[in-house]
Amino acid sequence: MPVHVNKKGIRALGVAESFRKKGRFSWLVGVVMRGDMLIDGFGVERTTVGGMDATDKVISLVKRMEREDINVIFLSGCVISWFNVVVLPRVYEELGIPLICLTYEESEGLEKYFKEYFPGDYEKRIRAYRLNGEREELTLKTGLKVFVRYFGLTREETETLLNRWVLTGRYPEPVRVARLLARALLRYYGE
Repeated sequence: MPVHVNKKGIRALGVAESFRKKGRFSWLVGVVMRGDMLIDGFGVERTTVGGMDATDKVISLVKRMEREDINVIFLSGCVISWFNVVVLPRVYEELGIPLICLTYEESEGLEKYFKEYFPGDYEKRIRAYRLNGEREELTLKTGLKVFVRYFGLTREETETLLNRWVLTGRYPEPVRVARLLARALLRYYGE
């Protein structure tokens, strides 16, 4: 089903998380936002810090929201909760919703960290990470760069959607609000 990137009633789900490295769990928050930038719902899930459950938890978060009107998902990072890898193709295949995964800085890669911190399941993590493919650099209307992986969309559609939802800086509004909520949950309720 094609995404109508300029549709007035479009809804985006921004997903972000917050954790403490020495904690057990991370707060994963999803915020649904309408095209007019009004918040239209949210959901919460928890992932294991340093675990391998991020893919299942992202899928669970979206399914538990029971929303048929989400047109695109903005995911803030595919390695969350201290090296807990989200397998993006699986998220896209299981949910059938176009997906844009954003990162915000250049990186030399994560392989050395997987090997250093998780020698027992290094191969599993690196295989999961490689399934996500390479990132592409995009320059937003704000002049700032982001690095994206996208599924179910063209590069042009990805760029249009990001520029529509980014008001300032480099975070799409649904992701920015999800990050704020995730941080608040961690601050007030801990891990």
